[in-house]
Amino acid sequence: MSAIAAHFSVARLKTIGFWALKLVLAALFLFTGGAKLAGLPAMVEVFERVGLGQWFRYLTGILEVGGAALLLWPPTTALGALLLTIVSVGALLAQLLVLHEDVIHCIVLAVILAAVVWTQRDQLRAIRG
Repeated sequence: MSAIAAHFSVARLKTIGFWALKLVLAALFLFTGGAKLAGLPAMVEVFERVGLGQWFRYLTGILEVGGAALLLWPPTTALGALLLTIVSVGALLAQLLVLHEDVIHCIVLAVILAAVVWTQRDQLRAIRG
């Protein structure tokens, strides 16, 4: 295999891997955001414990579903990842300060999403102008 062919092969694998990561993240946030919007009892109970009211559950669900959609549309991947990073940091704060539950999943998601933002940072620069 020539060096050029090997380079294209690696580039193709990176693209496939990046899309796979985006699909998994989007599916996760579509599922959790959908659960919030559908009013699953577990989600209603969690947001009751947070104490900000059920309007905040709806807002969080909309942000998660919207962020997942933005993540999948290539021109807005960075914006979607940034939005979902902020949501994940908010979830981390709620877990730490109010719910007193496991925080590792929030940290892992925030780090992965921040890495996606970093790789797509040129998109954010283009939005800023």
